[in-house]
Amino acid sequence: MEKTLSSKILFEGRHFSFKTDVVELPNGRRTTRDIVDHPGAVAIIPILPDGRIVLVRQYRYAVQTDLLEIPAGTLEKGEKPLDCALRELREETGYEANSMEMILSCYVAPGYSSELIHFYVASALRGVESNMELDETITVERIEFDQAIKMIKERIIVDAKTVVGMLTYLTYYPHKA
Repeated sequence: MEKTLSSKILFEGRHFSFKTDVVELPNGRRTTRDIVDHPGAVAIIPILPDGRIVLVRQYRYAVQTDLLEIPAGTLEKGEKPLDCALRELREETGYEANSMEMILSCYVAPGYSSELIHFYVASALRGVESNMELDETITVERIEFDQAIKMIKERIIVDAKTVVGMLTYLTYYPHKA
């Protein structure tokens, strides 16, 4: 184990903070660890009754392009992952789910981030009014699941959470894709 000797918050952002820690390694040496401290997130694989998947297309400033993704969002302070998944599904897609099943939780990039993302399969969907956040411009797309898998293979879908979520879905429900 590494022992934290000091911790300094460098920047407090809207959803996460950046900090640098000085740590002592098991061999007695000291080094620094730069960390993105993140409250966690959810990602949803929304499956329509006809088997199509609901994806969202949105511009991602960090990579300067539109990406096709499964709906996702950051946990608010004190929010449970399931509540966040239900909220994000409605906000981003205009759907509500009668069934939400968690299929995976994993760290996004544990070398520098504490973000833990929880993946849910949303089914028995019904359309409702969406409630997008003011800083989001999202287009909803409904795609055959096998076409979306093909888009991963062709490197059209390149968002890691979408790739992980869809391929994990296939391991749980291979007969549905």
